Amino acid sequence: MSNSKIYIYLTTLICLTFLLSCDFTQKSESKGINSESQGQKEVNQEIFIENDNQNNPIILEQGKTIQSRFSLPNNFERIHINPNSFGQYLRQLPLKPNGSSVSFFNGTIKSNNNIYLAVVDQSIGNKDLHQCADAIMRLIAEYHWTNKEYDKIHFNLTNGFRVDYAKWITGKRIKVVGNKTEWIDSKPASNTYKDFWSYIEFIFSYAGTASLSKESKKVNWGDMQIGDILIQGGYPGHAVVVVDMASNKATGEIIYMLAQSYMPAQEAQILCNPKNPKSPWYNSIDSGNVVTPEWIFKKEDLVRFEE
Repeated sequence: MSNSKIYIYLTTLICLTFLLSCDFTQKSESKGINSESQGQKEVNQEIFIENDNQNNPIILEQGKTIQSRFSLPNNFERIHINPNSFGQYLRQLPLKPNGSSVSFFNGTIKSNNNIYLAVVDQSIGNKDLHQCADAIMRLIAEYHWTNKEYDKIHFNLTNGFRVDYAKWITGKRIKVVGNKTEWIDSKPASNTYKDFWSYIEFIFSYAGTASLSKESKKVNWGDMQIGDILIQGGYPGHAVVVVDMASNKATGEIIYMLAQSYMPAQEAQILCNPKNPKSPWYNSIDSGNVVTPEWIFKKEDLVRFEE
């Protein structure tokens, strides 16, 4: 073979090798791009599946009331209640922005070590009065005052003396001497919110868990309603109030939510369930005592305030 033919042959072989090499590289790069794209699709699919299977978040951060802040576990529905009832009033209690801390009466902050999930947005005054039973009596009274049901606002003092708001707004006040109490004429008739708050602070001063437990009636655990109270009367005692309930029709389960104030006087708060600190929901079919973050109740402690 002549040198010229050998040269042509080698040149042709080199070109063919180069072309084949380029084609292989392009395919490899193309395969690489396709693999990356497929990998991204797989990742995206995993994210979609993960999000699709997530449980519904219990805390809806933008919610401004109990009902709009806290969602329900799967297959549960809030129990039906009268739109104008005390239960509905509790469900619609205003809440401070998500993540807010509970303030004491003097403005200092209560640390939150898995105690509460939300703070009720209601002023409590600047005296050490708005404690556990006081917060519950305040909610009852505030509900009736808002609905102009003044004759339904009444509480007993620890000595058993009944104090009716209907008398308070006529200008009468209570004279306390030792353990003796009596109505006296004191002021012109008036029914402003300032008058209401002065009544409430008087009740806070002379009533508590001991008196509230005595003027409430026992409720069977299976008959729980929103607005019912878990209470142990004493010096001190403690009390929490049921502020929402839901049911699972398939299983018959009832779940409920609790709110409290505590000592020293502090803003009302929605309690965590110690068994699941990220949730406010307690299950009524759980056996044993009702364990809240700062107190343990028996199911026999469930009562309903008698109006």
